Amino acid sequence: MKMPWMPITAALAATLATTPAMAEDDACRLTIESNDQMQFDTDALSVPARCGEVTLTLEHSGRMAADAMGHNWVLAATEDYEAVAKAGMNEGLENDYLPADDPRVLAGTEVIGGGESTSITFSTEGLAGRELTFFCSFPGHYAAMNGTFSVRED
Repeated sequence: MKMPWMPITAALAATLATTPAMAEDDACRLTIESNDQMQFDTDALSVPARCGEVTLTLEHSGRMAADAMGHNWVLAATEDYEAVAKAGMNEGLENDYLPADDPRVLAGTEVIGGGESTSITFSTEGLAGRELTFFCSFPGHYAAMNGTFSVRED
């Protein structure tokens, strides 16, 4: 005899089994928006320490081209971010205004223009408890376009 509650229970069990994984994935995915007014839409980002990797998506809601008002998202230790930004100024758009192979750059996206988006996935290993700053390395933008990034113990 087939029990009518069996399919419902199986479906509920499957949903419950996938819910924590989906919630963890959502907590490890961040989106930040930039615009033609040289702004990010937030000045603080964080993820729980359980995220071994973070996927960050940068969206540029403006209309200006990358060579005029391009933006990227770069992560560095707070004590290094200004020096990294200054070092990248002469590297050019083709190098995303970042010094090549600089170990102070913990993560960084490409420079994008209005209407574009880009994503990066990076490890959080060794980032918990550190003072971190995200910024745009397009020349002159880092002073206004920056914020804190944290890997928080929950």
